Amino acid sequence: MSETTLVAEAPVRRTFPSPYDQPAPVGAEDWKSLYAYNLVFQDNRREVEEAKFWFCDSQHWPTVTKPFETIGFEFAVGCLGQYNSRQLLIPTANGIEYRIHNGYVYMSPVAVDPADIEARVPQFLQRAGHYFQNWESLLQNWHGKLRATIDELEALDFQALPDAIPVDDVLSGKGTGPATELLGSYDRLISLAYRAWQYHFEFLNLGYVAYLDLFMFCKEAFPRIPDQAIATMVQGVDMELFRPDDELKKLAKIAVRDGLAALFADTSDAEGTLAAIAGHPSGTAWTNTWQEAQDPWFNFTTGNGFYAHDEYWRDVPAIPLGFVKNYIEQLQAGVDIDRHVDELVAERDRITGEYAELLSGDALETFHGKLGLARTVYPYVENHNFYIEHWTMGVFWRKARQLSKMLHEQGFWNGEHDMFYLRRDEVREALFDYVNGWMVGAAPIGPDYWPTEVERRRSIVDALSTARPQPALNAPPEVITEPFTLMLWGITDDQIANWLGTGDVPDGTFKGMAASPGVAEGPARVISSADQLTEVQDGEILVAPVTAPSWGPIFGKIRATVTDIGGMMSHAAIVCREYGMPAVTGTGTASAEVRTGQRLRVDGNTGTVTLLD
Repeated sequence: MSETTLVAEAPVRRTFPSPYDQPAPVGAEDWKSLYAYNLVFQDNRREVEEAKFWFCDSQHWPTVTKPFETIGFEFAVGCLGQYNSRQLLIPTANGIEYRIHNGYVYMSPVAVDPADIEARVPQFLQRAGHYFQNWESLLQNWHGKLRATIDELEALDFQALPDAIPVDDVLSGKGTGPATELLGSYDRLISLAYRAWQYHFEFLNLGYVAYLDLFMFCKEAFPRIPDQAIATMVQGVDMELFRPDDELKKLAKIAVRDGLAALFADTSDAEGTLAAIAGHPSGTAWTNTWQEAQDPWFNFTTGNGFYAHDEYWRDVPAIPLGFVKNYIEQLQAGVDIDRHVDELVAERDRITGEYAELLSGDALETFHGKLGLARTVYPYVENHNFYIEHWTMGVFWRKARQLSKMLHEQGFWNGEHDMFYLRRDEVREALFDYVNGWMVGAAPIGPDYWPTEVERRRSIVDALSTARPQPALNAPPEVITEPFTLMLWGITDDQIANWLGTGDVPDGTFKGMAASPGVAEGPARVISSADQLTEVQDGEILVAPVTAPSWGPIFGKIRATVTDIGGMMSHAAIVCREYGMPAVTGTGTASAEVRTGQRLRVDGNTGTVTLLD
């Protein structure tokens, strides 16, 4: 056999495209000019960047990221890395690199040198062990620190500069003017957001570590145990993330009880609906409950907190009113809208008991110890989402929008929210331009520069939004081993094979992660954003690139959930398990290939989605 024949018969390993060979959509050729130099693939680093495997994090950033919005992944992923590699010294996991490509966020886990793992173990045990041993007291301290941060954010105020410094400030010898405070407030806005994201990961990575420790023990002790059975062992916990949805259900029950249902005919007129309820003879209890829920539970978004355009219940009351209306209709139809935690706990205890019976002695004691720790820390894996992505970021974006509107009124850009087409360092420059013009008594330069530049950038973002991102870039590794990539994003070897079209999946079938048990059939409802939630009908199967925890109010309508990305510990997987909803995550392409109205069978036990017509 000739050498040529040997080469021809060798298996060819398929790869994803290189970012250097993938063209930008028409009209977006200059997209790199929108972002900082360190966020894009530089031409002189081609060899370095192509040696890494990058996956698109559409779970957290499903749409094109505008320049100012890069603050989300820069702060979040940077702080995640700090806790892995510098604070906890997790033996097998460093941080995650990130880049923007054609407007979308890509990630690449940073491996720990095998030679360094052993030395990190005792340091990790000391640091993580302290948190595990003092979890409740440290978590209580965390709540205090975070609430203080939120209060500091709330206190920020971005007002136009006055014609003159108040005379009292002059006569008191204060020595500074409001321009100093305005610049300081912007710097404070950014630094407080950064602080909050450090708090975000203070406990989160430990929550994953404890679960992964239980997971690996179970895989060794019970070689055939499904991933889903391990997840079931920690379900049924009291999560604050579900409290906003519980408040809506409470309001719906009060409305039905007190004869207020007819007042919800047009919840798009939020002001009129609330006024009608407040003026109703039986409306006092409902109105009081509504007002009590505002802070903190309505600091909740139908998005995920990473985008400036995300709408929050507190700011757009028509959103929660619409959900309340839906719950009222379900109650009137005799539907049980409650989330039955007792049933989840019963199933959790049944599964746990069956596997515990297979162990004895030290192994049984170890199992109970790891399980107890996982259950203690597991609630934080989701609860943090309410406190950071929803509450803290809701205040952050509200203040940022106030600043954007103020500079819009000073002529810096044409639309109230156009500031988000600037990078955060450019906003600081524009703000200084405004301040400097005020101080010297001359017109700032920005109004003659930014309106045209913002429109150029808007056209690029719009062009980038016309194309779906590649799921990954460059050659995948032979085996995916990084634990966070596996558990949170669901980037498994099977998932990569599906993306490449090399997986063993029959036509008309999608393979993903068996994220939440159960089997359901029904018509598909494909949506790509929270704006389409009102289109969801009773009995449909939700198909989306990714879901947000705040989509809980529609779970009373749908039969199952299917997403393109996400692992066993993704928000979609956890929320669906807690709502008793079958789910298959990480299908890769379901939202692009399934059409609304097509009948599906979702098997959350095996991780398969089948087209029935």
